[in-house]
Order: sequence, then structure tokens, then C-alpha cells
Amino acid sequence: MLGPAEIRDLAELLGIQPTKKLGQNFLLDANTVRRIVRIAGVAAGTTVVEVGPGLGSLTLGLLETGARVVAVEIDNRLATQLPLTVAAAAPDADLTVVTADALSVTALDPSPSVLVANLPYNISVPVVLHFLEHFPELERGLVMVQAEVGQRLAAPPGSKIYGSPSAKAAWYGEFKLAGNVSRQVFWPVPNVDSVLVSFERRDAPGTEAERLATFALVDAAFQQRRKMLRQSLSVVLGDSATASSRIEAAGLTPTSRGEELTVRDFLAIARS
Repeated sequence: MLGPAEIRDLAELLGIQPTKKLGQNFLLDANTVRRIVRIAGVAAGTTVVEVGPGLGSLTLGLLETGARVVAVEIDNRLATQLPLTVAAAAPDADLTVVTADALSVTALDPSPSVLVANLPYNISVPVVLHFLEHFPELERGLVMVQAEVGQRLAAPPGSKIYGSPSAKAAWYGEFKLAGNVSRQVFWPVPNVDSVLVSFERRDAPGTEAERLATFALVDAAFQQRRKMLRQSLSVVLGDSATASSRIEAAGLTPTSRGEELTVRDFLAIARS
């Protein structure tokens, strides 16, 4: 495992100063790494995709179990160094490094069944949704994200923090908060709290075309979340009268608001 001294030495070797732009906050604590791996249920034979492996702290923890790891890293310096770090610490480990923007990746070899990552805070929701969309073989995952983002991902309908990320995530499966993470286990120390969020994939409630139509309604509803549905959805459905008719046909109330609806409710409107 990499400790604080090794992390800083590697960063100095590579000439890396962690940047907010890339959301680089490197894990320093081996106990936190092993906790993440344990909660994620990673074991020998599991194929894991890790997004943003950075200097390799979590990567080594995943490989320690005997899992296969496909690491997607946008920073070429980090992507080049990672195999060297792993070769020195675990020469027999099964690691594949892909140098790319995670949001552009639509296929991986080997194909992963689990997503485990310390995600950059500024792109955490898009990354999770992107991988669930493009990798139907993903069965489950555990991601570390900014606390507010994690709470929104796991929020149920009716909650004040329930929003577009909550509804879209629910299309793919069940998301739950899986624990808090201290700020002190990162370098540099972030100015926000972090949480772990786990997910289990469930069968999609509709077709791909229906997903796109449903997500368009979700976006419209939460872009104007204080407005009634007949107003907020009129942008997508044409006008307030048409929106009211479609909402009623779905068995819902036109004067309700987006935060009251499940993703299946939005799907019902799309189908109506």
C-alpha cells in the first residue's frame, strides 16, 4: 500500500501538483482503501473498472484481493506511472491501464462487472451515469464522492435534495449511502466532506428510447423544480394543456412537482 511519504514522493517524481480542475485528491490511508475494497465486495476473479486511479493507492488495494483491474486515467503522466508502481509492489497483479477521458470510454477489455472509484467531485454524477449507460454488464459499484452529491444520488422522492441525479440513478438500480470518509485521508485535504455510495443494478424499467424520453422529462422538471409539472414539462411536451393531459393520462396530478415523482412516474408520462 502507498502511504503519505510514497504518495508525495511519486507526485514529486512526476512533477504533479494536485489540481482542482482534475479533482485530484489522492488517498493516503491504507485502512480507508481496505475499507472501500471490503464494502465493494471485491474478490479474486472480479473484474473492476477504476476511474481516476491517480497514483495508485486504491488500485493496489483492489489488486491485493486478486481482482482484475481496468484503470481509466486521463492524466498521461499518472497513466504511464501506474503500471510501474504496481509492478514494483505487486508484480503478478492483473492490471490494464486505459489513458482516456472516462466520459469518452464506451468499451473496455476485459469488460468490468464492478465499478470502484474515488471520483473527481466535478464529474462524479456524469461518470456514474455514463458507465451505467454504456456498460450493462456492470452489476454493482462503490464510489467515493462529495457528500452533497452522494446524498442526492441516494435521495428518495419527496426529499428536499431529491433531484435529477436521484431520478436518473434510480433508472439503473438502487443507490445507498455506505459510509463517511474523513477529509484527513486525502492529500491535499479537500474543503468538502466525502461519502461512499454503493449501487446495485436492477432491470431497466423501459427501453432505451423510453429512457431518453424519461430523462428529458426529468431534466425539464428539475430545471424549474419550484413550478408545477404542467408548467415545467410544457417545455418538452409542447404547452401547459398538453402537459396536463399527458400527466393525467399517466395517473398523476398536473399540479404536483418533480420532487414528488419516482423515475417510473416520469416513465409513465413519457409513455402516455
